[in-house]
Amino acid sequence: MTVRVLLVDDQPLVRAGLRVLMADTSDLEIVGEAGTGAEAVRLAGETAPDVVVMDVRMPDMDGIEATRRISGARVVMLTTFDDDEYVYGALRAGASGFLVKDMALEEILGAIRVVARGDGLIAPSVTRRLIAEFAARPEPAPARRARPVEGVTGREREVLTLVGRGLTNREIADELVISVATVKAHVARLLAKLDARDRVQLVIIAYEQGLVAPEG
Repeated sequence: MTVRVLLVDDQPLVRAGLRVLMADTSDLEIVGEAGTGAEAVRLAGETAPDVVVMDVRMPDMDGIEATRRISGARVVMLTTFDDDEYVYGALRAGASGFLVKDMALEEILGAIRVVARGDGLIAPSVTRRLIAEFAARPEPAPARRARPVEGVTGREREVLTLVGRGLTNREIADELVISVATVKAHVARLLAKLDARDRVQLVIIAYEQGLVAPEG
């Protein structure tokens, strides 16, 4: 299966680096490039990509607003550490991944593949710090619309809590003394019961429900 990718970044060098690297892959195809959020929304409608690699800070329309307006594609946000204040907004806007630009290009390509398969991904180097930081911020609280979690079993609630803490399936399995396959089954049921698109949304739900307290 070939993953159709739309590159969105106002820095041509960033796009060029990803373009060159993807040219050597057989499973990733660039279907368009954009330098602004408005361009991204237009091209997403025209090219129907599977994954949009989206910069946060751009002229005309930022990546968060563009993410809200794009449907039918999964969005991976690309940003830098000094963009921390945008992360929570990006996740709430529907982004399925959050990566930092100082990651190796090969790691970014791997993340694109992960998101294309239907999983959510946040750069390992920033997962716990960023989610905890933004969950602790008072600003989003008035706008929170906690999703109901009726029908979730006690074990599923435990899994949701550990997902919210940023644990991998292997770490959850070790914590609960169950198999990785069982963890995956619980996560799949949580996605269905909570109408969540991916693991990233489960993290947000865990914080909205108060299942995980911000660290630090």
